[in-house]
Amino acid sequence: MPMENNKKQLIHDFTTGPLLRHLVLFALPFMASNALQILYSIVDMMVVGHYVGKNGLAAVAVSSQTFNLMVMLCAGTSQGGQIMLSQMIGNGQRQRLGVAIGTLFTLLLGAGVVVTAIGVVFARQILHLLNTPADIFDDALSYTLVCCWGIVFAYGYNIVSAIMRGLGDSRHPFIFILIASVINVVLDLLFVACFHWGVFGAGLATILGQAFSFLYAVRFLYKHREETGFDFMLHSFRIEKQCLKGLLKLGLPLACRFSIVNFSMLFVIAMVASTGSAALGTFGAGTKLDDVANKMSLGVMMALTGIVAQNYGARNFARIRKAVGYTLLLSSGFYAVFAALMWFFPEQLFSIFTSDRDILDLSHTFSHAIMWTFPGLLLLKGSNGFIHGIGHSWLGMVLGIFDGFVLRIGCSWYFGTVLGWGFYGYVLGYGIAPWGSAFPGILYFLFAPWEKRKLAFE
Repeated sequence: MPMENNKKQLIHDFTTGPLLRHLVLFALPFMASNALQILYSIVDMMVVGHYVGKNGLAAVAVSSQTFNLMVMLCAGTSQGGQIMLSQMIGNGQRQRLGVAIGTLFTLLLGAGVVVTAIGVVFARQILHLLNTPADIFDDALSYTLVCCWGIVFAYGYNIVSAIMRGLGDSRHPFIFILIASVINVVLDLLFVACFHWGVFGAGLATILGQAFSFLYAVRFLYKHREETGFDFMLHSFRIEKQCLKGLLKLGLPLACRFSIVNFSMLFVIAMVASTGSAALGTFGAGTKLDDVANKMSLGVMMALTGIVAQNYGARNFARIRKAVGYTLLLSSGFYAVFAALMWFFPEQLFSIFTSDRDILDLSHTFSHAIMWTFPGLLLLKGSNGFIHGIGHSWLGMVLGIFDGFVLRIGCSWYFGTVLGWGFYGYVLGYGIAPWGSAFPGILYFLFAPWEKRKLAFE
């Protein structure tokens, strides 16, 4: 009986019951998790900005994008695993959960080792390709290397969190990220403010926070091994052919999409870097602020993905349409509030990170250019959550290519370099990019015969 009660807490069914309530309750821990991720990311920038200076901000801006690109392989494939687990639950195939979890663990932990080696060996070359200014190069290299050594922990955290989300549990991933956030904040202050380890200390604090979070998450999953069907025995860490096929079908296009979007960010970073360290620091701080609204609404999108996946497995299409509508409604509030704050109070927001006058002056330029991104991001949350949930990852990848390479890089280059608008043009191109995924995605949701698609694991 106790085990049955635990099952009800760990695995949640979203195919019946009040849909809006399910969406909100499932989304709230996602939003809290994202808020915490934003918090410790902002703390990194605040501590570095106040104790290292604008060069430290610029170094973190370059290096964090490199690290994010390396993690995207895992983030996309993990989300593919989440969708597969959710579709299995919706389709009544819970007995296959353990095999799917074992396949996900084995594939991605192996990939984490490979990516770590690549990052450590080629860190210097990557930073040169990004036009990293000479006055911040050593700091950027230091931050990049320490983050590379912690990639396995970042991968492990993403794997366990994706498993929990796939089971319909968003509360425990919030606890995992809470642990990482608290440790990161404490160690940031200790390493950077007290020990004066600079950006190396900020990177080390982030990695150690993720390491402790991952270990706690694995311990939790082990305690619930009977409910998930994954017992952590050596023979369970194997790759099952059908699950691998479904995982690659879902996860590789998502990993490619996430990587493409982040890879395109590196091009934008390189273009911004050509205008100087102050512009680079402003861009780094501004994208952290932009993350606030984006990550909060991303929580609703992540909840939508799980709900759509379960209902797609159950072939409950009307419920999917209603869930997308609720997501657009909820996300609109975040972007309206944040757009107003960015427009009217840019200096006050940027002063969270630094008191440097050059960056505060450029904050007005950034805030005016970034306004174009918010309507596109609003539509993106509904369309992406829907497309991911039904398992049409290849469409998501194509839209990601258009978003990243055609619009993000193309528009930034055209506005900033060809038209000579400089920093404003680069930020404007960056802001317009989400429309490349959002508008076609909404058209697909409204008019395409998506109900005929097969489930990922069939």
